[in-house]
Amino acid sequence: MRHNPAHATTDPDAVRDLVRENPWATIVSSNEGELVASHYPVLLDEDSDELALLTHVGRPDEQVHGFGDREVMVIVQGRHGYVSPSWYAPGATEAPTWNFSVAHLYGVPEVVGPEENLATLTRLVERFERAVEEPRYLNQEWGREIAKGTVGLRIPVTRFVCKRKLSQDKDDLSRGQVIAKLREPGPYGHPELAAEMEREWEAERAR
Repeated sequence: MRHNPAHATTDPDAVRDLVRENPWATIVSSNEGELVASHYPVLLDEDSDELALLTHVGRPDEQVHGFGDREVMVIVQGRHGYVSPSWYAPGATEAPTWNFSVAHLYGVPEVVGPEENLATLTRLVERFERAVEEPRYLNQEWGREIAKGTVGLRIPVTRFVCKRKLSQDKDDLSRGQVIAKLREPGPYGHPELAAEMEREWEAERAR
């Protein structure tokens, strides 16, 4: 991502919140000079004081990526949406833009053992099944069969770049109008993004 301090955050808790709310991630690595990308759900290692991710890949993705002593990049993207310049106050910029939250997290993956992998898979299923009417959680027998087709990973995050572009550089009237427009039905309606913008604005005013 291009350098833009106005939208950057170095707060690891902001990254943790982004991962908790948006657990579908892209894992990018370079294997023998070729870029490789895969997409998997991720969890935070909540038992660790350091920022670390728990995930898995399906076989043979571990061979495609060539996990070993090389760093990977994990991209976690939050809510995002188009912002029309027609929503700004009179006299503001005419440039359209896109509001978003995203983090690039870097670290060397650690391949975990079968029991740790099964524990992560169990947590992943619990994370998503608890929201359905009749949840189906992993039992040990079924879970072990599923785990055989996966490779568990723990990725300690040694550095990250996190950007939250939520109209922080706009005047108050424009920010308010963008939030209002995002709450309206239509092709660019995005109430969740509007709510995130409002939370960011309130946090700024509280600081």
